[in-house]
Amino acid sequence: MLKIGTYQHFKGNYYQVLHIARHSETEEYMVVYHPLENKEDIWLRPLAMFDEIIERDGKTLKRFSFVRP
Repeated sequence: MLKIGTYQHFKGNYYQVLHIARHSETEEYMVVYHPLENKEDIWLRPLAMFDEIIERDGKTLKRFSFVRP
C-alpha cells in the first residue's frame, strides 16, 4: 500500500498524501492529497493512477515519487 507522506509529481510539484480511502460504490482505493503550496486544495485520485508508471519524452517515470514521511 502507498505510504503517507510527501511525493513529487513528475512535473516537479510536491504533494502531501493525507489518506488512502475507498470509493463507496466501487470499493476502488483512492489517494487523498494536497499540493504543499495550497493545503486548502484537497484532491482525490485513484490509487492505481497515482502509483502508475508513465512515459514522458521517451523516459519511463513514476507519476508520483515518494520523498519523505
